[in-house]
Amino acid sequence: MNLKAYILFLLFTSCGLSTFSQNINLTNNSVPFLRISPDAKAGGMGEAGIATSADANAAFWNIAKIPFSSQKTSFSVNYSPWLRSIAKDVSLSSFTGYLHLANGQAISTSLRYFNLGNIQFTNATGQNIEAFTPREVSVDIGYSKKLGNQLGLGVAFRYINSNLTSASIGGDNYKAGTAFAADVSLFYDAKNTEGEGFNFGFTASNLGSKIGYSTDASQKDFIPANLGLGTSYTTVLDGSNKLNFALDVNKLLVPDYKSSGNAQQDQVELAKHRSYGVVESWFKPNKSYNGSLGVEYDYNDMFFLRTGFFYENRNQGNRQYLTAGLGINYDKFGLNASYIIPIQTTTNINPLANTIRLNLIFNLAKSSAPKTEN
Repeated sequence: MNLKAYILFLLFTSCGLSTFSQNINLTNNSVPFLRISPDAKAGGMGEAGIATSADANAAFWNIAKIPFSSQKTSFSVNYSPWLRSIAKDVSLSSFTGYLHLANGQAISTSLRYFNLGNIQFTNATGQNIEAFTPREVSVDIGYSKKLGNQLGLGVAFRYINSNLTSASIGGDNYKAGTAFAADVSLFYDAKNTEGEGFNFGFTASNLGSKIGYSTDASQKDFIPANLGLGTSYTTVLDGSNKLNFALDVNKLLVPDYKSSGNAQQDQVELAKHRSYGVVESWFKPNKSYNGSLGVEYDYNDMFFLRTGFFYENRNQGNRQYLTAGLGINYDKFGLNASYIIPIQTTTNINPLANTIRLNLIFNLAKSSAPKTEN
């Protein structure tokens, strides 16, 4: 794969199907794998996970809900062969877990590993330069605590390593990029003792440094800082049956830059875009937002059926798809699976078609803290 094709590949990874044309606004950020959810539960509910009930994968959504989980200790292993329609050797693997401590506290950790398969770089004449296996990794550690019976607060710190190429292109030597980031999250549990009612969640994630792949500091790009709001509602049908509804809205905190289709002008706009400071960039205008709507049927906390819908701004990725999923809990083990069903009308291959996500959860101990009446 040559460099241009590789860049398009990364765009597909972060954005899905985009309608690229002249005079459109683009949101330019690196390490787009941080925008991919490894969680099959949320994956089956249209990517809604900010305010849903907590499990081991809460670290990917909102760690502030972990102290409210029914399990004292839980771990999860997740795997997804990503972009199966256009590549056979790309995958996202992850591990996450948490441990409840005394006084409504919890610690959590997670690891994401994004393998982009084997890439054959070529020069402008089509001659092979080198083969390389790009890979990206993030490692988190988090702390969360109950602030009373209903409100939780969480903070997490993240190390990011993005090793895309070791090539020398156009006289520039490229290296692995590194960055550091933090998440801040809130969770409010308004359900009653029967487990019926609303939850609310807030997250500000990937708030951190820029990342670059060369010694030229002016070539550094933003990581995908994000602001997310979520709510969920649980209705108890009877002693064995529940329905859970969830709605998330997310907005990237990365400034747009306008593409005119003219290479020289675009370089000027990109340089201006990169010149913003990190904190300054969070308050610059952009049109990059998405929404998730999901529903889950829960039978006796043992069997789950899920579906959902994901929507993204047409000029910022245009990902629109339905999702389906199922889950099974037995004793101390849980298994979840989800499937993406793209709904765009196009004659081209949709890179998200046939995407599946799987996760295996290990629940080692139940929480001994009962829920009090709100």
